[in-house]
Amino acid sequence: MKLFAKGVVSTAILAAVLIPADSAAQVEVHKRGSENMEVLGHIPLGPRLSIADMDVEQELHRPYAYVSRMQYGDVGPKGMDIVSIANPEKPEVIYRWRIENQDLHQPTGGMDVKHFKWGDRYYVVQSLQFGGGGPDSDMGAVVLDVTGLPDASTVREVARIRVPDEPGGFHNIFVYKHSNMNVYLVATVSGPHAAVFDLGMVVEGDVDNARVANIPVPDQGDGNAGRRRGYHDFYLGYHPDTGTDRFYGGGTGGYYVYDVTDLQNPSLITQIVGVSGIRGGHTFTPTPDGKYAVAETEYQYAPLRIFDLQPGLDGSVSAIRRPIAAWTANWENLVHNHEVRWPYVFVSGYLDGVVVFNMMDPTNPITVGHYDTYLGPPNSDRTAVFNGTFGVDVRNADGLIVVSDMSTGFWTFRMEGFQGWNGNDWGMPNISSAQDWDNGPEGARERVTTTDDQGQP
Repeated sequence: MKLFAKGVVSTAILAAVLIPADSAAQVEVHKRGSENMEVLGHIPLGPRLSIADMDVEQELHRPYAYVSRMQYGDVGPKGMDIVSIANPEKPEVIYRWRIENQDLHQPTGGMDVKHFKWGDRYYVVQSLQFGGGGPDSDMGAVVLDVTGLPDASTVREVARIRVPDEPGGFHNIFVYKHSNMNVYLVATVSGPHAAVFDLGMVVEGDVDNARVANIPVPDQGDGNAGRRRGYHDFYLGYHPDTGTDRFYGGGTGGYYVYDVTDLQNPSLITQIVGVSGIRGGHTFTPTPDGKYAVAETEYQYAPLRIFDLQPGLDGSVSAIRRPIAAWTANWENLVHNHEVRWPYVFVSGYLDGVVVFNMMDPTNPITVGHYDTYLGPPNSDRTAVFNGTFGVDVRNADGLIVVSDMSTGFWTFRMEGFQGWNGNDWGMPNISSAQDWDNGPEGARERVTTTDDQGQP
């Protein structure tokens, strides 16, 4: 036994002498995130590139997230997953909605998803895109009643929204509680405008008449207004200083801000056009006070650009043509969707994961946290940067960060020092993508309504 032990020791010593000195680098562990970003939970959802955008409910008593599911190539389902985050450390899929006849429906399937409340019931809108050559190319979204969750047996389909004159589905959607107290779905369609649907009418059975408005893409005189898809993405928010509802759209030619208080007569307030490096806008999100905006353009190497909207809002210039700052996680890649919770911006960074930057000084954005949700190779059969983190959302009540990754699934995070968000705590309006379904936008309730001599508003 003693001789055997000596042999083991001698072999170990000899191996240590023969191993190259730089071999230690081969066993270093990749540091996936900053120390202030804590992974709470993670659940894979399916094959690579089958996961798109996501949305999280804001009320703590409704701990549910919704994840769009898409087909890429010949792989992946077409539909949506409902994930329970009752325990954020152990997310769990509790319901899967899939379009019937999966093999007949052409890609892509589920792209964007949003929830809303109407009356005392809760709903989710799943946007859909089906190509020609199969059924339902004219269908833009399905609406599900999810009031009875966590009992999955109570989930039921209540409507399908179709646009037969503009086939191709809804690429992106936004749901907004307007100051008139109606809830509207705004959708990207195959036309030079965004389409607006009254969701109260939809869930009450009048889906055929629910399309109530279009928000146009301004014609820049170059023929681009006639492009197949005018807008790519958008945001709507209330502007307390003026008592107006505003639309912020990224699309053909740049980015546009409209007054949509009267949806039948949208009025262009200002535009960002003629900017070097931007032929079309993608995601476009203002700060809570509407003075600045974060704008994304979907091509490799493009940073997020930050624009000062004020010169356009006050009429000092006819169009804004230069950003005041730019930010990116990695100049070789591309940053994608984002959520603004002033002063933080939570970004889905594709190959760079979820990244957070601080824009308290809008001219000098600073990265404050990150975590890489995807460690695989770049995409090999499309633009390389299109893989990894796709969607991001923030639950304001407690600061929970939720992420969808195109290949690795669903993630939950907390960032040190961020226990929730209310704009008033930062000297800002309490306005973000999160909606107050019961009361409407903050500030709208206090708006003074003038009356004529007959007492009519």
